[in-house]
Parts: sequence; structure tokens; C-alpha cells
Amino acid sequence: MNALRHERSITVVKFNFDGDLLFTASKDHIPSVWRNENGERIGTFNGHKGTIWDLDVCRFSKRVVTASADASAKLWDCETGECIKTFVHHGPVRGAAWADGSNMFATISDPFVEHNAQISVYDVPENDDPSSYSDSPRLEIDLPKTSDGKRVNATNIVWLNLNEALFVTFDNGSIRLYDPATGEELDEFYPHEKKINRVSFNLDKTLFITSSADFTAKLYDVVDLKHLKTYKTDRPVNDAVISETKDHILLGGGQEAMSVTTTSGKVGKFETRFFHLVYEEEFGSVKGHFGPINALAINPNGRSYASGAEDGYIRLHYFDKSYLDMKDPVPEVLEEGEEDDDEMEEDRESDSDSD
Repeated sequence: MNALRHERSITVVKFNFDGDLLFTASKDHIPSVWRNENGERIGTFNGHKGTIWDLDVCRFSKRVVTASADASAKLWDCETGECIKTFVHHGPVRGAAWADGSNMFATISDPFVEHNAQISVYDVPENDDPSSYSDSPRLEIDLPKTSDGKRVNATNIVWLNLNEALFVTFDNGSIRLYDPATGEELDEFYPHEKKINRVSFNLDKTLFITSSADFTAKLYDVVDLKHLKTYKTDRPVNDAVISETKDHILLGGGQEAMSVTTTSGKVGKFETRFFHLVYEEEFGSVKGHFGPINALAINPNGRSYASGAEDGYIRLHYFDKSYLDMKDPVPEVLEEGEEDDDEMEEDRESDSDSD
């Protein structure tokens, strides 16, 4: 296990597609990139003046986009750490996501003064000169107040496969799908009653899991948006990820950050919890943090995972052989006429007792 350090609380941790690099961001304004195999910090991306709420790395780890509370999204050269371009928004930028093909990205921003919350799509073709990139988005989707006058803020944004739709989660527990060409709202549904803190997809984007302040994480099918499983806890869930190699779900959370100082690590429940994907049962946990876990990421190869918490540390865990070799219990389907081993054992014991 390696402990990696930021100056302030962690907001996002993310592996690249190949799993050899770990990208992290925090409230200290400086996103970092680390080598997965030994936890060595390779470099930083310097230039933001506010909390980094989100980041995303393109498919081949050439460019990174960051979303910041300083009302800007920045495009970076991953190899040199240089800022390629800054995209100014009306309000704090909460999320950023690359589209398939890595030639455009989308952002979500909070409302500010008279400006509503917005979804923005920017064209940034990789082979074009960055000086030709437009300052203004190709598409802006306004997110006005609801009919009862309440503001609804977006919390996460993801492109679905083949860029068919923009998938956006909100702080009222809803998820909406938008057409990335026209901005038309395609669908809306409510998986949760409270804020959706984070959403994570598996690698091929056939499943997604939502993490909510209502103490649950829920697994859905991407194609028909069918609810599959619910993982219940006794605390707000800040992030959850799906293992690529096992039928396991990793959950992280804890109580509100403002009450952390009055609570011990054990009572605050700051561990990563492991659930079985199919049976919804918790079968293990990993302790270590001194504050609520804000972000989780599992390596695409399934051999390591990273957790980032309110304490400013990223803990990079490598699974041991016993976990990697572990076989999940599978209930056997009995053929007609066969008896369960446990039932046969009970019958033998009852027979011996009667004797």
C-alpha cells in the first residue's frame, strides 16, 4: 500500500485506460499524476486558482481536462503538464468528461448570479492547432429552475457509448439524458431521493452505479436503464466503483465532513467496503483513512484500487494473492432427486440422535 499526499481534501481519483497512471485532484488547486506501480508522483498541472472538482484523461493519456471552482475548465498536455487552453464558464465547473474519440469534451457548471447552471460541449480536435479552438462551446444546454423555483445543480457528466447521449446526475436524486447534437432532453428518472454524489461505469459502459447521500448505491443497466441491485449502508455513500475482474462493488463514504473532527476513525466509518455485486452482501472492508472517503477508483486490470479522503491522503492499495485467487461462492443448482449436503448431514444427525 502506498499513501500519496495532497495539501487538502481529495475530490477525485481516476486511473487512465491502461491502468499505469493515477490522476488525482483536491481542494489544493493542483491536480497530480502518479505512477501506479510504486506511487511515485510524476508531475502536476499548475494554473487553477480554485478547488478542482473533477478531471478526465483521454483514451490514450495524451490530454487531460480539469473542472475547477475558479469558473474555468482547462485542457492540458499530459506529457509536458502545459496548459493548452482555458475555457471560461459563468460559474464554478463541477464536472468534465471526454467523448469517445477524444475530439470533444463536455462540462457541467453551477448557477452564478443571473446565469443558470449549464452543460457545455467543446470541440477540441486532437490534430488541429489549439489556437483554432473556439472559446465558446459548440452546444450550451441551460438548466433552469424547476417549476417550484428550486435550483437543480448537476453533479456528474458522462458520455454514453458512441456519444449517443450525455448522461447527467443531479443533486435532487435525478438522472437526465441529453442529445449531444441538439441539446434535447431524452429521458429523466429518479434513482434516489437525495443528492447523487458520484456515478461510475464499468469499462465497456454496460453497467453504472450511483452513490447517494440517501445511504445507498444502486446498480443499473445502461441500455434499458433498469434497476438491478441496491447496496445499503448506514452512512452517506460518496463513491462506488465496479470491479472489472470480479463480481464485486467497492463503496466509500462517511458522515458529513463538518462533524469529522468530533468522531474517531472507527465510529466515523471511514473504510472502503466490499460488496458482492449479485448478492448485495458486504463481505469485507479496508480501513486506513482519518476522514470520509470522497473518491474511489479501481484499476482496469483489477489488481489495485485507490481511495481519496477528506484527510488529504490517497491510499493506493494492491490486492494480495488470496483476494485475486478468491472464488466467489456460487449456489449450486440441485438436479431433481439430489439432496443438499447440509440436509443429508442433518438427516444423519437426527437418525443418530433417535438411535
